[in-house]
Amino acid sequence: MESEESTRQKKVSRLIQKEIAEIFLRKGNEFAHGKMLSVTRVRISPDLSYAKVYLSIYPSGNQNDILQSIQDHAAKIRFDLGHKVRSQLRIVPEITFFIDDSLDYIDKIDKLLKS
Repeated sequence: MESEESTRQKKVSRLIQKEIAEIFLRKGNEFAHGKMLSVTRVRISPDLSYAKVYLSIYPSGNQNDILQSIQDHAAKIRFDLGHKVRSQLRIVPEITFFIDDSLDYIDKIDKLLKS
């Protein structure tokens, strides 16, 4: 059963989502050349020390390679995030990236419905 997120968790999730999206906008080409990255959602642990960041990658070819590249750069992304949120957060959470395949799923359902 999914537990209810606290108001603080929601605020921190939104902040992290906004700032990581900003980082990807400026530096996304470093680790996902020619791809458009969007942060679809962020789930944060109750103690705010761990964040799961869900990404949508467009176009969706070789997503796992892109995800691996982003994971390899996670420390640098976290460092950049730390600079941006240091006045709002005491600790910068550990970040793990995941592919959000809900758009692919919606696309697949759409195609099935049309066929």
